[in-house]
Amino acid sequence: MTSLFNVSTRLAIAGLALVSQFTLAEPAPATATAAAPAAAPSSQVLSKGKYLAIAADCVACHSTKGAAPFAGGYSVESPMGAIWSTNITPSKQFGIGNYTLEQFSRAVREGVTPDGHRLYPAMPYTAYAMMTDEDTAALYQYFMTEVKPVEVASKETKLPFPFNVRAAMIGWNAIYATNKPFTPEAGKSQEYNRGNYLVNGLAHCSACHTERTVLMGEDIRRPLGGGSLGAWYAPNISSDKAAGIGGWSDDELLAYLKTGHVLGKAQAAGPMAEAIEHSLQYLNDGDLRAIVTYLKQSPAVAGNEAQPRYAVGKESMDEFALRGNAVKNVDAGWKVYTGTCAACHGAQGEGAAGYPSLFHNTATGADRADNLIATILYGVQRSVGHKEIAMPGFGPQAAYTQRLSDQQIADVSNYVLKNFGQAKPDVTAQAVAQIRAGGPTPTLVLLARYGIPAGVVIVILLALLLVRRSRKGKQA
Repeated sequence: MTSLFNVSTRLAIAGLALVSQFTLAEPAPATATAAAPAAAPSSQVLSKGKYLAIAADCVACHSTKGAAPFAGGYSVESPMGAIWSTNITPSKQFGIGNYTLEQFSRAVREGVTPDGHRLYPAMPYTAYAMMTDEDTAALYQYFMTEVKPVEVASKETKLPFPFNVRAAMIGWNAIYATNKPFTPEAGKSQEYNRGNYLVNGLAHCSACHTERTVLMGEDIRRPLGGGSLGAWYAPNISSDKAAGIGGWSDDELLAYLKTGHVLGKAQAAGPMAEAIEHSLQYLNDGDLRAIVTYLKQSPAVAGNEAQPRYAVGKESMDEFALRGNAVKNVDAGWKVYTGTCAACHGAQGEGAAGYPSLFHNTATGADRADNLIATILYGVQRSVGHKEIAMPGFGPQAAYTQRLSDQQIADVSNYVLKNFGQAKPDVTAQAVAQIRAGGPTPTLVLLARYGIPAGVVIVILLALLLVRRSRKGKQA
C-alpha cells in the first residue's frame, strides 16, 4: 500500500504481471452501509477485492522486484529512516493468514495489528480509514482466498530514537487519524462522491499531493495543494485554474490518469509514474471520470503562479545559434544541453517521438525546480499497456561516462529554464545535492537529530552546575 513518506524513492517493482492479468469487475458505488462477508465468497466479491487492491496500489509497497507479490521486504526510505513493508500474504507464520476480518480491518483502517503493534503512517491507514465495511470485507476475502501464501519473514523496521517509540503513534493518530468510514456528501452527485472516495480514500491521492505539517501529518488547510515527496514534488491538483488542474479539460485529465502523458501539458515521472503503472491505468473509465469530477470540483488552493505551469515557455533558437560556432564564454548549461539533451529533446526544445517538449511542460513551467532536477538525476520510467516509456537518468545509476555532477545539473537546469520555461528558479549545485540526497530534511527530523542531543547536553551542564553549587555551599 503506497508509501506516505518519501514515496519518490520507490523503484518499479514486481507485481505488474499479476495485476495485468486481473479481470476487473465493475465496482459497486461506495456507500456508508456495512456489509457482512458471505460465508462462501462469491466470484463477484473476489473480483471486486482484486479491483480494490489495485485501486489501493497494495502491490507497489508490499512487493520487491523479482519476488512474489505481497511478500513484503520493500524498503520505504522515509526521512526518519528505512521502513520495511511487511508480508501481507495469507501465510499463517509470516503473513496475515491468522487475521480475522475484524483484525484485518483494524490494521488497514486504524494502523493497529492484532498484537497491538502500531504501524507507521508510511502505510496510509489514515486514508484507508474511509473504506466502507463492504469494501474492507471484499479486500480481506481477496487476500485470504486468492493471494498465494509466501513463507518469508518480514524484515524488522529499526528507526532511530525517538521515532522507534511506536507508542508515540497514539498521540499522532489522535491528531491526524479520523478512523471514520466514508460518508457521501449531501447534495453532490454519485460520481462526485465516488471520486471523493477514491481520491481521499482508496487511491490516497491526498497523501502525496497535500503538504505536511511539522509533525508530518497532512495540512488540511491546503488539501491537494501540492507537497514535497523527498526528491520529487507532488504538484497542486486542486481545481485552481493557475496553480492546479482547473485549466485542464476532463478528457485531458482522463488521458493523463490512464497514460501519464498529455501533449503540451505534462508527463508522469517518479512516484506518479509508479501510481499510473501499478494502479491507475487499470481502473475503469467510470472510476477515472469520477476522480476527474471530484478534482475539478475540489476547493481551489491558490499558489504563487500567475499562469498555469503548462502555459509557460516557448521554443528557443539558442542551440542553433551556438552549435558549430567558435564562441567564447559560452553558457556552461548549453555545453551540457547540446552534448546530452538536444539529440532527444530537440535543438529548439520541441521534443521528439517519446520525448516531450521542454516548453509548455509542467516540469519546466513550475515555480520550483524539484521535478526537473529529479528527472535529470533519476530519469523517467513507466510502463503503460504494452508500451515502455523511458528516459535515462544522469545521476548515480548512470554509466560513469554519462553521470553529471551537481554543478552540471544545476547549469543545464538553469539553461533549460531560461530558454524554455520558468526562468524564476535559480538552481544551485547545493539544491541539486539536496535532491540527490533525497530532498529537504523535515523540521521534525532536524529537531530529533539536533534538538535531543542539545537537550541532553543542557541537562548534563545543568546537573554539573547544580553539583558545583552544592559543593560550594558545603565548603562555605
